[in-house]
Amino acid sequence: MPLHPEIAKVLASLPAPPAGPLDPVALRAADEAHVAPLAERLPLHAVDDVTARTASGDVPVRIYTPDEADRHGVLVYFHGGAFFLGSLETHDHVARSLAKETGLKVVSVGYRLAPEAAFPAGLDDCYAVVRWAAEQGAGLGWDGMTLAVAGDSSGGTFVAAVVARAHDDGFDRITHQILYYPSLDLDFDVDRYASLRENAVGYGLETAGLKPFNAFYLDSGADPADPLVSPVKRADLTGLPPALIVTAQYDPLRDEGELYGRRLWEAGVEATVSRYDGAGHGFVQHFSWIPEYHRVFEETRDFLRRR
Repeated sequence: MPLHPEIAKVLASLPAPPAGPLDPVALRAADEAHVAPLAERLPLHAVDDVTARTASGDVPVRIYTPDEADRHGVLVYFHGGAFFLGSLETHDHVARSLAKETGLKVVSVGYRLAPEAAFPAGLDDCYAVVRWAAEQGAGLGWDGMTLAVAGDSSGGTFVAAVVARAHDDGFDRITHQILYYPSLDLDFDVDRYASLRENAVGYGLETAGLKPFNAFYLDSGADPADPLVSPVKRADLTGLPPALIVTAQYDPLRDEGELYGRRLWEAGVEATVSRYDGAGHGFVQHFSWIPEYHRVFEETRDFLRRR
C-alpha cells in the first residue's frame, strides 16, 4: 500500500534539515520541544522517577504502574534516537501506552548517550537496569514471572544486545524481547539489504542519513563488526527469549529486522515478524495516534500473553 496519507502529510510539512554537521545539543533541544505537557499525557495509576543503583552506576529510570495491583510483570523499555537522541521525556508517551495496553509495569531507562558517553556506556546502563529490576523483585512490585525488554530503533539494537549478553552471562530471567523497527546492522552498505535502496528517499529516515546519524555512536568506539553493536551478526542465536520484531514497509532498516526474525527461527527461537504497511521508520514514536498504528501496542500485549 502507499505511504499512509497522514504520515505523508506530516512529512511534506517538514522543513529541509539544516546544512552542515549535526549538532546533538540542538537536535536534542528540538526533540524536547515537541514533548506534550503533563496534563495532556495518558493518565496511569502512578508514574515515578527514581534512580536505579546498578553495576553500571546510577541510572535514571521512570517507572509506569498501570493500576493499583500489588504485583505486575515488568517490561524494561529502551528509547530510540540513534544512540545520541531521545530521553525519558521524548518517549514518555510510548512507555505510557505500553503500560496501559500490556498491564505491565514499565521501567523506561534514561541511559547515557553518545558522543558524551563512549561505547558501551549506554548498553551497559540498559543491561544493568534489567539486572537491577530482577534484583529488586518484590520491592519493585515484580510478580517474578514476566520480565520483558522492548525498544524502538536504536533501542531495539540494545534489546538484541542485552538479551545476547544476558544469555552469555547465564542470566535467564528475561522472558521476551520486543524490537520496533530495530537497527541491527550498523555496517550501512547500501547493497546489503534491498530496503536500503527501495526506501532510500522520501519516507522520513533516509539511507543517506544513517551514517551521519550513527557516527556519534560509531566514533565513540562502537565497531559495526561487533555483534553487540550489530546484533544480526551474532553467529549463534540459540537460547534467546521469544521475540516480536515489528518492521515498517517504508523503512530503510526493514530488511535487517526481518532477517533477525528469520535467523531466530532458524536457531529454534520463537519469533514473530510483523510488518506494518504504509508506515515508515519511527511510527511507534510519531504516529501511534493513528488507529492502525496504535494497534502495535495491542499486538505487543497479545505477544506477551501468549506465554
